[in-house]
Amino acid sequence: MAQQIPLHFAVDPLQTFEAYCAGPNAEAAAAARRCARGEGDALLYLWGETGLGKTHLVNAACREAFHSGRSAACLPLALVGEYGPAVLDGMENQNLVCLDDIERIAGRDDWERQLFGLFNASRDAGNTLLVTAASPPADLPVALPDLKTRLAWGLVLRLHPLADEHKLAALEQRAGMLGLELSPQVGRFLLSHCRRDMASLQALLEELDHATLAAKRRLTIPFIKSHLEHIA
Repeated sequence: MAQQIPLHFAVDPLQTFEAYCAGPNAEAAAAARRCARGEGDALLYLWGETGLGKTHLVNAACREAFHSGRSAACLPLALVGEYGPAVLDGMENQNLVCLDDIERIAGRDDWERQLFGLFNASRDAGNTLLVTAASPPADLPVALPDLKTRLAWGLVLRLHPLADEHKLAALEQRAGMLGLELSPQVGRFLLSHCRRDMASLQALLEELDHATLAAKRRLTIPFIKSHLEHIA
């Protein structure tokens, strides 16, 4: 029996442009916002190591597109790669298509050819593509030469790591959206004693939010220590 292809992928409601602490990545965030509104380049390529907020910007762009009255589709390729390239069928009709972690399908001939067709059809239709990857287009292990060329056609921007003060600001902002009180001392403790990439820190913050609600406790350093010992 043919594997069913999912038609919709959830967009994190907390990952908005307003909730994105840009720091040194203000240019990338502004470009993603223009892309979402159909005001920027036909192709935006954002790259950088894990944990710099690429997925956050993809989700934010989709939400911005919806609010601007445009259609949008978000494809996390780490999750949908197993469904095969048919998942791209008809995507050229979306005003915005976001392809997160494109390196996940690099080197796979069927995916590369389908993606090349999507690039051409989307461009001809006047629609927009937002692509994220761990490396710049020239370093992707893409076998199809024409696709590699297409990936470098648009605006290519690198995301840079956040300084600690930006990470702390981002954590405080995320905590506020969760309704969680995060003191500067607690924030600095998280930065000093936990994995430092923002994806891990935000995931831990949400985990601590659930834990404090369940225990009916405030978020304090002793509570965090106890929680981390419990899950170790």
